[in-house]
Amino acid sequence: MAQPTVNPPGEKGVLQLAGPLVVSFWMRAALTMVIDTLYAGFLEHPDAALAAFGLTAPFDFLMIACWVGTSNGLTARLGAAMGAKEGAKIEQLKKAAMHVILALIAIFWGIAAFIWFYADDMVDDPVVADMFQTYGVVLMAGMGTTAFWSVLPDSIIKAHHDTRSTMWAGLLSGVSNFVLNSLFLFVFHWGIFGIALATVMARISSLVYALHRARVHEHCRKEKGQDTKPGLFAKPRLAILAIALPSGASFVLMAFESQAILEVLKRIPESRELLAGWSVFDRAARFLMMPVIAISVALLPLTARSFGRRDLGGIRSALKVAFAAGLGYVLVFVVPICLLFGPRVAVFLTESELAGDIASYGMFAVPLAVAVSMPFFYLRSTFEGLQRPKPGLFFAVLRSVVLVVPMVQAGVWAAAQWQISAMIGACAGFLIGVGLSSLFFGLWTVRIFPRASTLMNEYEASNS
Repeated sequence: MAQPTVNPPGEKGVLQLAGPLVVSFWMRAALTMVIDTLYAGFLEHPDAALAAFGLTAPFDFLMIACWVGTSNGLTARLGAAMGAKEGAKIEQLKKAAMHVILALIAIFWGIAAFIWFYADDMVDDPVVADMFQTYGVVLMAGMGTTAFWSVLPDSIIKAHHDTRSTMWAGLLSGVSNFVLNSLFLFVFHWGIFGIALATVMARISSLVYALHRARVHEHCRKEKGQDTKPGLFAKPRLAILAIALPSGASFVLMAFESQAILEVLKRIPESRELLAGWSVFDRAARFLMMPVIAISVALLPLTARSFGRRDLGGIRSALKVAFAAGLGYVLVFVVPICLLFGPRVAVFLTESELAGDIASYGMFAVPLAVAVSMPFFYLRSTFEGLQRPKPGLFFAVLRSVVLVVPMVQAGVWAAAQWQISAMIGACAGFLIGVGLSSLFFGLWTVRIFPRASTLMNEYEASNS
């Protein structure tokens, strides 16, 4: 096995890879919030437009899950092949990815056709149905084409550890979306069709840029002539899907978790204020968790390439740096922000005094939510980089189905018994559930990680 190395010559560390992603993720989140709330308000029927967005959300989320899963699967396999200098596998994976992408495009064109023919049957309100039909069809068919085409270049770029290009592609897409929305809505007056078309066309600029950067990286790799080690996958499409499906399923489970918590909170007498308070907590936690998610995304290609060159020490070192940076971020940035400004933000974002008070409880829980989520995200990406996605899926099921949702329900029940705010009980249950899932994942990793060298040998034997 190669000697443990943190940063081999010419390669970046986990924080160098994560830095551009932090900027990209935060900017994307901010632009999405602005676009979602701003442009719907300028339409003739803003409430109907928001309802159409909501009806499209499950299909959109399915698309995101498929995109993320496929990208993670391809990035993990490409990174391992690059680390092992297996050039034939890299070319094989690129061709196999095109087959997977074409299949996904066909599936979402089918979903677009379903929405076109059955929108009226899914919604009673004719205005909402018409908007849902327009928005849903354009988004599913258009994004199903432009978004999935970007999976291949995006995965190649990340496998080459070029997260700076990933950042620029994301920012280019976000800014293009903002500009095109303004053009289509205020100049051409295309209404909700213009909003959907802007979202679709905005991805074209980032796709062109990503294709260019991927082509440059691959040209440089081939020019070096170092990837000469023999070896091919027996079934390359299945090799990608073996990681893509569990990775995408883990993403879907987290959506189930969020929806199930909302169903629990809907049953509380002051449900409107409680749901508003939970929404503030959830959005704040997701926004402040972006650096943690960025580090976890960076860990995937870094771990995959270290796995390919049999550098177990490099993986351990990257995890140590990731955890140290994450904890430092929580203590130095998240805790002061939430303690000093959390209650003010909660009151500003809510309508009633009761909702503001409820949301304030949640803002104090945000730092803990970010901290206890960290091991789950980091370790899931690490095992996907180790070409073993099943542990991440198992602990995702444990987290969402077995721990978080029942714990939130128990917390709400306990709060009623002790006559305290249901928000305190819900946050406590959420923190306990997520914390336990991260703890169990961490303990299992400590136990199994010494066998990582065996996993490397098994991978080489099974995919040669």
